[in-house]
Amino acid sequence: MTVFSELRMRPATASGWNASTTARLVISGAVIFALLVGANLATPLYPLLQASLGLSALDVTAAFASYVLALVATLMLAGHWSDHIGRRAALLLAVLGGLAGNLVFAEAHTLAGLCAGRALQGIAVALATGASAAALRELLPSRPEWASRFTLLASSGGVAAGPAIGGLLSLLPGATTAPYGVHSVVLAGLLVPLFLIRARPAIAVPAVSRPLQALAPRRPAVSRNARGAFWLASGVGFLSFAVFGFSLSLAPGYFARVLETDSRPLIGVLAGLPLAASAFSQLLTVRGRFVVPAGLAVLGVSVVLLGTAGAMHSPLLLVAACVAAGMGQGLAFRTVFNDVAGKVEPARHAQVISTVYVITYLGSAVPVLGLGWASGMVGQPAAVLGFVVACGAAALVLAGLTLARALRGRHA
Repeated sequence: MTVFSELRMRPATASGWNASTTARLVISGAVIFALLVGANLATPLYPLLQASLGLSALDVTAAFASYVLALVATLMLAGHWSDHIGRRAALLLAVLGGLAGNLVFAEAHTLAGLCAGRALQGIAVALATGASAAALRELLPSRPEWASRFTLLASSGGVAAGPAIGGLLSLLPGATTAPYGVHSVVLAGLLVPLFLIRARPAIAVPAVSRPLQALAPRRPAVSRNARGAFWLASGVGFLSFAVFGFSLSLAPGYFARVLETDSRPLIGVLAGLPLAASAFSQLLTVRGRFVVPAGLAVLGVSVVLLGTAGAMHSPLLLVAACVAAGMGQGLAFRTVFNDVAGKVEPARHAQVISTVYVITYLGSAVPVLGLGWASGMVGQPAAVLGFVVACGAAALVLAGLTLARALRGRHA
């Protein structure tokens, strides 16, 4: 099938590169990884942009939230598209959207321009999210747990690598534009295999008479046997991404004050450290009914220690808390994510997983916007302290609830 016939949802003669399963796995993972790297290149650049454009803490969180809100809106409106146009076509559209977002953000000289660029990046990530997760599961039908691991490894790894890469590339001439120039070259390179590969047919081809009706927005729906797993995964995702959203938006300035440094590479590494630990946890094999409550308990304690590290100006405690928070989140979220993914029927996989991510990514926007507003009202140190206490308490409450459920299951 050619790309254009896929986009028109019309069958075409199979042609192109008949790639192996391994090559398809690499391409699917590489696209979402690269797009999430690009979406997070700006993390260590925010202090520079604040200074050059005269932005407030609320402005920074608004720029960050514009990415998340565009991502969420696109997931709601188009999260099911790859079921109908095919995974390859959805990933190709995502890469083109990422290129457009890079251009707009790199050339922005106002807050509105930054928000527009971030919104385009959010649209690109949203188009790739459901398509990539569904493609990985289809490529590994007999190993659903590893499909979930690869999905979370690529996504967490991309978010973690973005700030570190952005910090390093910001040392090049044109600190706020060079990272996007280099990243655009990488995205352009990904277009080549996406154009050449022989795409698999869409799993839900619409009626020929009304093909566009299949792309219309749908009300999220989850089958009865998957609802409990869906809401647990969404709740864990919302909470953990509230922590990650803080790490990727206001935390660079916060970390800089704790460490008394202005090194953008170092700040970028620290901002991405929780996500890096989360990505690393996908390589570990940890099973048992108590994985979720234990992971959430570690996340809750670690988040509180983040605030303690700031109050004590302790770099060692800061690093340890970041790593522990990421590990706890990674193990807990992988378990609940794999549970819901395994209970969803294949024809609705992209739609349901996209809905999980809708709620998850809202955690990166709503609490962080509140944190930005509170920082302007009471000062950033006090706002951060209140934020970490609230997130830590919520994680511990959720840990208690999942522990009670695990104990009931043990005695059933």
